[in-house]
Amino acid sequence: MTMPDPQNAAALDRADSRVRNDDSFAGAWRGFVDRVRSGDLGMLPVIVGLILISVVFTALNPVFLAPNNLVNLLFDCATVGVISLGIVCVLMLGEIDLSVGSMSGLASAIIGVLWVNTGMPLPVAILAALATGALVGFVYAIFYTRLGMPSFVATLAGLLALLGLQLYLLGATGSINLPFQSDLVRFGQTLIMPDWLSYLLAIIPGALIAFNGWRTSHRRVAAGLSPLAMRLVFAKAIALTLALGIAAWYLNLGRGLPWMFALFVLIAVVLNYGLTRTKWGRSMFAVGGNREAARRAGINVKRIYTSAFVICSTLAAAGGILAASRLASSSQQAGTGDVNLNAIAAAVIGGTSLFGGRGSAWSAVLGIIVIQAISNGLTLLNLSSSLRYMITGAVLAIAVIVDSLARRSRVTHGRA
Repeated sequence: MTMPDPQNAAALDRADSRVRNDDSFAGAWRGFVDRVRSGDLGMLPVIVGLILISVVFTALNPVFLAPNNLVNLLFDCATVGVISLGIVCVLMLGEIDLSVGSMSGLASAIIGVLWVNTGMPLPVAILAALATGALVGFVYAIFYTRLGMPSFVATLAGLLALLGLQLYLLGATGSINLPFQSDLVRFGQTLIMPDWLSYLLAIIPGALIAFNGWRTSHRRVAAGLSPLAMRLVFAKAIALTLALGIAAWYLNLGRGLPWMFALFVLIAVVLNYGLTRTKWGRSMFAVGGNREAARRAGINVKRIYTSAFVICSTLAAAGGILAASRLASSSQQAGTGDVNLNAIAAAVIGGTSLFGGRGSAWSAVLGIIVIQAISNGLTLLNLSSSLRYMITGAVLAIAVIVDSLARRSRVTHGRA
């Protein structure tokens, strides 16, 4: 029988003491710095970028941070932002969907044809558009999982086919105007959340963080483990509540928080819960990180790929519905232009890796705010759209470079 070495035991005690001493703000800061050095940048680059964009555009035109301008910016974020949430799912698996713009345009056309031209109830038209998106995503999954067709090729073919179907449905007129006083159009243009509700929603996230931290800490103690550093948990909850409360107060100085942006955030919350708190979400990260290892671990890889493509295409259809409500029309221009670029760029700029295995629903939220902030700021300066394309492309290139360097740093740190 081998007796424990007293020197080793003392060393373990000292190490354990250091771990306990790290349950402080200084320890949390050192942990944050260590994660950044190891390449785990999280959303830090996009937050820093958003601050710089705000400072620059405000210096050039103070209207940029005016409450009503920010309200309009949030309205515009929701349409492409919902599409970008779906892009996060396929990028996490190292795949791509190039047809999300065309899918959103087709969904917009379906709304116009079924609701306005044929007189179907609006809920039926919306369900038909969403079902079409789900079906298209399922077809892509079949092409990929059963036939081995690369997602790039399958979705590129889908881009052309869906665009053709959109033009066919809209016919010679090429545009269908939606009833301006309808609930759908009002939702996309004028509906604003009551002030009291926006303040209530600003409190909920911080309260959930504090409650979940308290519950987790008690569970750890019951299991014989060390408790969480509740000071840090409560500090994080208070900081988030203050930030959201100030944002709600400032928006309420203008028109207020748009219901359409609230819907976008709600979808992001649901997706974030699915990715972080469910077996499906853990399987998504596992397949994206190493497909073969995930298969050997018993994960149904084909089912995971199918779910990602279906969710992506369905959310693209939802984005098209929101775009139709925002523009009050279904037209041949819906889903074209820079919709694909912005949807993919938002996910990547926000921190979702192009190499798979890393991503977050919140990356799409922050990413689309960055893109719309650039677009809005350039519009206020009366600059051409050509500059918007070049600047957005440069920001996307920087985001990919940062992702590549961070990935290399993580690999090097892991080997060390």
